[in-house]
Amino acid sequence: MTKSNSIAAMKDEIAAYRRAMHENPQTAYEEEFASNLVAEKLAAWGIKFERGIAKTGIVATIEGQKTSSGKAIALRADMDALDITEADNKPWKSKTPGKMHGCGHDGHTAMLLGAAKYLSETRNFDGKVHLIFQPAEEGQGGAILMIKEGLFKKFPCDAVYGMHNWPGLPKGTIGLRPGPIMAAADRFSITIHGKGGHAAQPHNTIDPVVVGAQIVTTLQTLISRTLNPVQPGVISVTNFNAGTGAFNVIAETATLTGTIRSFDPAVRAMLKKRVEEMATASAALHGAKAECSFTEGYDPTINDPEATEFCASIARRIVGAENVDTDIAPSMGAEDFGAMLAEKPGCYIKMGQGEKDPASNHNRGLHTPQYDFNDDIIPLGIEYWVTLVEEALKLEK
Repeated sequence: MTKSNSIAAMKDEIAAYRRAMHENPQTAYEEEFASNLVAEKLAAWGIKFERGIAKTGIVATIEGQKTSSGKAIALRADMDALDITEADNKPWKSKTPGKMHGCGHDGHTAMLLGAAKYLSETRNFDGKVHLIFQPAEEGQGGAILMIKEGLFKKFPCDAVYGMHNWPGLPKGTIGLRPGPIMAAADRFSITIHGKGGHAAQPHNTIDPVVVGAQIVTTLQTLISRTLNPVQPGVISVTNFNAGTGAFNVIAETATLTGTIRSFDPAVRAMLKKRVEEMATASAALHGAKAECSFTEGYDPTINDPEATEFCASIARRIVGAENVDTDIAPSMGAEDFGAMLAEKPGCYIKMGQGEKDPASNHNRGLHTPQYDFNDDIIPLGIEYWVTLVEEALKLEK
């Protein structure tokens, strides 16, 4: 039986695990169902593992037929779901109200489980592979916490690799690029202190809604007129909260919140500095005050050039050179795998899952109620992981 045939034969088994996780979604640091399922299967397959890293995280280790190379690599899959009410459009719909696997982390976990099973049976490599089942990717920094709790000290490795399903790419294609592939994402909050009063007497007030509207407009000039046009950056004001609910009352305060996204550290620092400067100056112009606070989010996900070329060579073997894009457009979305790539060289790829039928759930955007992971890419994902391990830790015969 060839490698591709033996992996293909695993599809239904691994897809069943994926669908079970989909039906039982849990969010950051509460991923007990996925964690228990992973632990149960690893134990059944005789794979040693450690639990409780970043609460629900698991790291499994498989040794090759030889370990004389002294090399080790790590593969990572995220396990958490999202706070979304799922559309009733699939048989394995979430059983937990208000939560769903709307980003495909159930599929990522399943594919890494499939790779674990195959690698534990064949061990056709020289060295060690660590399989990282990570909690809390969705905004809660599970990768960061795992690192703080000694991930790479307990499980030393030479490189770390990640992947994400991508509805915007056709099934059977893979996209990657050297350098930044996902953005840094920082949060901001601006509280505007004005002077409330009667809506019939606006001259006796300092209207924080007017000031806030001015700030929203002014902040957009940071991207269009302050940032170098060849350097990507996005500022999004996503919430504007003000008012008492009454039609005839001008409120005392208003609050704006949103995100700042960038790839370059210098741009990241400049945008935060200028947001504060513009907000306080705009407020002062109207006699109001603005207080700004920032929460630093994920670092950009930056692929190592050498590791990226290596992964591109693996991808070409799996799906063919014509189906590999090595200059895929970077996304302004954020991903905490960037924290791992800041510690170790490696590469993060995007695996296409889109179908020809435009109405397919597999074409729906990530983080939407209609989305579903495409089980047809499970064998591709497993084969990518297995081939990567066997090439990175090549067994000389």
